[in-house]
Parts: sequence; structure tokens; C-alpha cells
Amino acid sequence: MNHTPALFSSVGRPLAALLLLLPTLALAGPDLGAAEKQPLNLHAIGMFFVFVLMTLGITYWAAGRSKSASDFYTAGGGISGKQNGLAIAGDFMSAATLLGLTAMICGQGVDGYIYMVAFFVGWPIILFLMAERLRNLGKFTFADITAYRLNQGQVRTMAAISSLVVVCFYLVAQMVGAGQLIKLLFGLEYNVALVIVGVLMMVYVIFGGMVATTWVQIIKACMLLTGGTAIMLLAFSQFGFSFETLTTRAMEVHKLGTKLMTPGSLLADPITAISMGLGLMFGIAGLPHILMRFFTVTNAKEARKSVFYASGIIAFFFNVIALMGLCSIVLVGTDPQFFEGGVVGGKLIGGGNMVALHLAKAAGGNLLLGFLSAVAFATILAVVAGLALAGASAISHDLYARVIMKGNVSEEKEIRVSKIATLGLGVVAVLLGVAFEKMNVAFMVALAFGVASCANFPVLLMSMYWRGLTTRGALVGGYTGLISSVLFVFFSKSVWVDVLGHASPIFPYTQPALFAMPLAFLGIYVFSKLDNSAQAQAERAAFDDQYVRAQTGVGAASAAAH
Repeated sequence: MNHTPALFSSVGRPLAALLLLLPTLALAGPDLGAAEKQPLNLHAIGMFFVFVLMTLGITYWAAGRSKSASDFYTAGGGISGKQNGLAIAGDFMSAATLLGLTAMICGQGVDGYIYMVAFFVGWPIILFLMAERLRNLGKFTFADITAYRLNQGQVRTMAAISSLVVVCFYLVAQMVGAGQLIKLLFGLEYNVALVIVGVLMMVYVIFGGMVATTWVQIIKACMLLTGGTAIMLLAFSQFGFSFETLTTRAMEVHKLGTKLMTPGSLLADPITAISMGLGLMFGIAGLPHILMRFFTVTNAKEARKSVFYASGIIAFFFNVIALMGLCSIVLVGTDPQFFEGGVVGGKLIGGGNMVALHLAKAAGGNLLLGFLSAVAFATILAVVAGLALAGASAISHDLYARVIMKGNVSEEKEIRVSKIATLGLGVVAVLLGVAFEKMNVAFMVALAFGVASCANFPVLLMSMYWRGLTTRGALVGGYTGLISSVLFVFFSKSVWVDVLGHASPIFPYTQPALFAMPLAFLGIYVFSKLDNSAQAQAERAAFDDQYVRAQTGVGAASAAAH
């Protein structure tokens, strides 16, 4: 049976209405000075249009399979380890990974690679400490685990607040990135880009839930791996696939010379470097949209397998990016066509983050450039869909169903609230994207990882491993980590000086993890130890039951048959 007409009647009309609005929206808001609008890239727009049609078809298919809350939040727990590994990689590898890290390797050499290693080392922590217990103890959100034997209302409220803080700041960073990227890659206006991303994000989540979001992420991961590997191989072939030849040529033409292959400015301030490393490493283990993916697999074995596959895919792609960055030093950095006015060593056309796109053109012409541009946009869509679903589930499952309604709510009503929350998050994301258009939003990513590492991770880890944890300790530790990480970033150079215009920062470092995370763990430990109430005794006694389920999976949510 052909469902295509039905698909276009349900999804096509809103998109057609959006297209009618585009000329009006294009007039709203000035250009971003740092990101010059490029000529219309028809290859990129055509390929992205194919991606959108494909993913809308998947959303229509997924809509028929998202009947229950389990289907909507976790795809019924029926995703395999391999599929989930690809989806996690797709969720984690953002456009910033592709464009930002390639530019970082090109500009700073080994420093950029050290930064990537800090991003990567969080995965073994998830694999060995968390994956199995996440699947066995959780159902829809990580708050299911933190509140397992504690006061449901208070702990879920805290977990939902910290989740929403992480999601909102991460979402704003992605939306601002989307607007700037599409201005660069497609030749469209900033506000048009925001509306397109926002509408597609809402369509994926509202109609398809986790099933659609998962397959969007899988397709995007495959596109990213294929495009990145093709560019790397084509570029690397020009050096005879010899790493020695490549690095020698790169050091000859780069301004850093031989220092390109040695650690530099990133490690100049050890405290900032350590704090950044801690934030990136433990922040991954506290990101709600990443943690949520562990509830989509059939059992704990598949959860471990999904981390194994995700780690392998991400490690491979990081090395692809490293080679792309080194190749671009020679192939882009010495070619006048990629510089304004044809002056080699001057300003790159489109800005520094265009290095990967210029390399695509240098290695494979306009067709490969168009493909990579479409992949960059698809990457943003996949990430924001995962973020929106995590935020919506915190509102509907944790706050509405468990805190406000105390569990007395039908699945249909909970899903309806989740869809309304997704709609609200989409509107908020677009509006904040417009408001932050001209700001450097790098601090928002730091804040998202900071809150995840200082508020979510300590409470999550202690709830799984420490018998002595009590509600009082979890609340003090969680809120301490949340508030201190936000304040440290607010008073740092990133916000206090760069955004608010003060002469010098109150907090001298840009990363909060080294300072806020110990405060969170200290708050958890001290206030749990001081709590000798009857409720605290009961919570400690309940650890045995939790431990058995964490180890065996007895009583864990089972996969749904589709």
C-alpha cells in the first residue's frame, strides 16, 4: 500500500506553509558579521532535500509504531546494540565535531588532537561503570535511576531541572551554529535556517518519537562517516598515503613549523586544561540525550555492545578528522582560491570553520562539497532531535507524570504532554537562536558539559554505587553542582568579560568542572552521612534490592515487540 500521499498531506502542508513564509522570515534580523553569506549552493540544497524527504518518510513509518510511552521514549527497547552504537555516534558527532575540530587541527595541530582525546575518554567510563546498570535500572530517563530508592518528587524535580538546563544550553549552541552554518553552506538567511531546523526537529520528535530520532541519527552517522572518509582518502592520496610525507609537508608550510606536532597553548594553563578534561570526560556521562539512548536496547548486554560500537566509530572518525585537518594545512592553506582576495595566509573565505568544506572542494570538487554541506546540516538536525526528545521526556515523564500527577496518569496523556513540551522547546530554541545570533556561544557548550559533569554525573554515579546515599545528600549535591557550575561559567571570562563587557573576570578559569564537581561530591557525602532520619535508613536498606536488579536485570523494563 502506498502511503506517500498521506505522508505529504500530513507533513507536506505545514512544510509548504513554511516555504510561503520564508521570504517574510528572511527579512527578520541582520547578517552575522563573522559568517558571510555565500552564493546559493544547489548541490548542497539538493542533497539536503533528499535527506529531509528520506527522514520524513522514516518519521511517517515510525509514527505507526509509536503507540505506547515505551515506544515514544525508548523505541520500545527494541534497538540492537549495533544500531544503537551508530545512533549514539550520530548523536555525539555534531557539526562542531566535523567543522570545528578540523579547523582546530589545521590551526593548532597536536593541541586539537589532545582536545579530541578529552572528548573520547568519557566512553570507557560509560562502558565499564554505567552502561549495564543504566539499562537494568532505568526505564525512560536517567532520573528513573537517581530516584530509584529516594524521594521520587524531590529527586526527579532536581534531575529534570538539571537536564533541562543542559538541553537548553546545548540546544541554543546547536541552533546558533545551524543558522551560521547554513548561511555559509547554503546561501540562505540565518532566521530561515533556524525555522527550518526548528520545524523539522519538532516533526521528527512529535510524530516519530525515539524510533524516528534513532533512524535519523543512524542515517546521519553513516553519511558523516562516508563523506568524511571519502574526503580524507582523496586528500591523503595526494601524499601517497604516507603520514610522514603529510606531516613533513604540513610543518614546512604551517606558521608553527615543527611546533605543529608538539603540545602548545592548550596545555599552557594546566588548571584550565585539567578542568576542561574533567568536564568533557565526565560531562559525556551526564548528558541526558546520550544517557537516554541506553534505555532503547533490549538488555544490558546490548547496552555494553552499543558503547563498544559507538566508541569504535567515534575513535575512527576522530582520526579521520585529524588527517583531514593535516591535509587541509597543505591543500587549503597554500591555495589562493580559498582566501579572500586570493591572498594566501589571509582570511579564509567564509571564516575559519570552513576549512573542512574547502578541503572537500579541493579533494573532490563541488559535488563532494555539496554532499559534506548537506551532511553538516543533517548532523545538526539529528543532534537537536535527540536533545528535544530528552528535554520533552524530562518535562512529561519526570515532572508531569511522576511529580505533579504522582504516577496517576495514562500513557496517552503523558505522550500528549511530551509532544506539547517538544513544540514548546522547538519554539524556545528558535527564539533563543534569534536572540543569541551575534554572540559567541562557545560558553554555552562549556556550561552544558559543566552542568552535566557537576550536577548529573555525581548524583547518578553515587545512586548506583553508594549504599549511603540519601535524598538529602542527593539534593544538596545535585543543586550545589548545578548552581556552582552555572555561577563559575557566568563569572568567567566567557560571560563576565566577553558577553557582559567587564574589565576582568571574577572567576579566573573558563571551565568549572575541577571546582564544582568536588563540591557536588562533597555535598552528597557530607549531607548523606549527617542524615539519620527514618527515611534515610529506609533508603539505605533499599540499596540491596537495587543492587540485585542492577547486576541481574531482574524486574527491568523488557523490550516491546513491533
